[in-house]
Amino acid sequence: MDFSKLAELLFPNVTKTPADMEAEYPARTLPEGAKVTRFAPSPTGFVHFGGLFPTTVAERLAHQSGGVLYLRIEDTDARREVAGAAEGLIKTLSRYGIDFDEGAVLDSEGKVSDKGIYGPYKQSLRGPVYHVYAKQLVREGKAYPCFTEAEELEELLAVNKKEEIKNTDWLAQAESRRAQMLKDRAITLEEVEKNLEAGNPFVLRILADGDPERKIKFTDLVKGGMEIPENDEDFVLLKSDGIPTYHFAHAVDDHLMGTTHVIRGEEWLPSLAKHLQLFRYLGFKTPKYLHIAQIMRLDENGNKKKLSKRDMGANMDDYTEMGYCPEAVCEYVMTLLNSNYEEWRMQNPDKSYKDFPFNVKKMSVSGCLFDFNKLGDVSKNVISRMDAKKVTESVTEWALEFDRPFGELLAANKETAEKIFAIGRGGKKPRKDLATWRDAKPYMGFFFDEYFEVECDYPEKFPREDIKAVFDGFLETFDEGDDMNAWFDKIKAVAEANGYTTDMKAYKADPEAFKGNVADVSMFLRLAVTGKVNSPDMYSVMQILGKDKVAERIEKMRATL
Repeated sequence: MDFSKLAELLFPNVTKTPADMEAEYPARTLPEGAKVTRFAPSPTGFVHFGGLFPTTVAERLAHQSGGVLYLRIEDTDARREVAGAAEGLIKTLSRYGIDFDEGAVLDSEGKVSDKGIYGPYKQSLRGPVYHVYAKQLVREGKAYPCFTEAEELEELLAVNKKEEIKNTDWLAQAESRRAQMLKDRAITLEEVEKNLEAGNPFVLRILADGDPERKIKFTDLVKGGMEIPENDEDFVLLKSDGIPTYHFAHAVDDHLMGTTHVIRGEEWLPSLAKHLQLFRYLGFKTPKYLHIAQIMRLDENGNKKKLSKRDMGANMDDYTEMGYCPEAVCEYVMTLLNSNYEEWRMQNPDKSYKDFPFNVKKMSVSGCLFDFNKLGDVSKNVISRMDAKKVTESVTEWALEFDRPFGELLAANKETAEKIFAIGRGGKKPRKDLATWRDAKPYMGFFFDEYFEVECDYPEKFPREDIKAVFDGFLETFDEGDDMNAWFDKIKAVAEANGYTTDMKAYKADPEAFKGNVADVSMFLRLAVTGKVNSPDMYSVMQILGKDKVAERIEKMRATL
């Protein structure tokens, strides 16, 4: 076979060579040790939590090393592409701390455009690049065409592949494919010319030289040392429309764009032998691979299952609606990625999660378990470290989108809201009432008459006359100018006057000797003023509400007894 002639027959319009491509895509000039990573999604819908996971690894590896993170859009399957998905993807990832140095970005009009000299960054625009390397592989006898008549192609496209595999003996099917592959390899130049003249489409297949009985030794940066069977499958490089498969396109693009580390899910491990073969055939340096275990969840029976796109928490846009702040989600991801993150956070409470020295060696080989309870705990810690101004702005912004009346109320009472969120904030042990912005209204809505409601009754064991007497005694002496100590001293005096002890040690020793204790008296007031038995610090609450509003609520409660 004259492979040079075959290459000219198949790609008569391709005049550039791999050397020309190398000149167009020069090697990057970066500091020693700098890593070049990428996120390369298909624009087929929302950003999955499982997508944020490896992208965070890519972002940390690149930016921690002074390298480059770029976004490549792998849109070679037009049938699966969702309009606007690429734009939404970029916005969502930016919200979660993933900002790309290069690649597909949004311009001033919110449309996807290129930033950087290694584009186009959409694979659908890179057809001529792939054809240069496809022609070279044919010229070197490493790839060959497989023709299909137009009618036969339509029949193949109509076949339900899943059903075909389900209803066919897999061994017989594999042997049939192998026999057909060997037959296709024997194509002659005359047959090629005849098919081209007839206008028959072809796919370009790699001419595999592997033997599955032999093993390739390979080191994955997460999985460690591995041995995988060599590839002996003549897989497709170019489809019949000239568009490359993922296998071929990613090898060409990762080389030309200077990718040093490929981070992807472990579901790609079965394809690794194909990719190693491709890099070898093309004469490219193989990037380092990190295959990350899948994100798991527990089902209703306590069994581990893959976090699917239908599960709550899979769609990154859900977190915004649920009210999780992006910082908390990012921090939670870090706890999943590195086992020593939480220890670091305890030692560095005021630093950004991006200051953490992320280490690939600390990643889990077996996979991580997604847990909303853990996310909630992380989120409470993150929000507790924010100042009141930041919390107020964030809650207001969220509410204006997802709970408009509440958002407008906060916007109109910004100063009051800030005072409310300042209660118990700061110090070594700040309050941790909020896990999400959605929690804000139940937590502090009682400050506003629009949301005030009494959630429960007083326990029957307390005489209503005692409660009324406490109300009367408190209102007689209440002065919002008092400091906290003077304020509480007056509450203790009211308690003692009504037979409720302030000596907690004596009360615990003999509770029957007293009607109750000062904590019960405080509860009487708390329920009247806030409608709750649990609320933020009562002194601060009364300072914010003011004397008139405190008195009004106590009087209204008194009237119901």
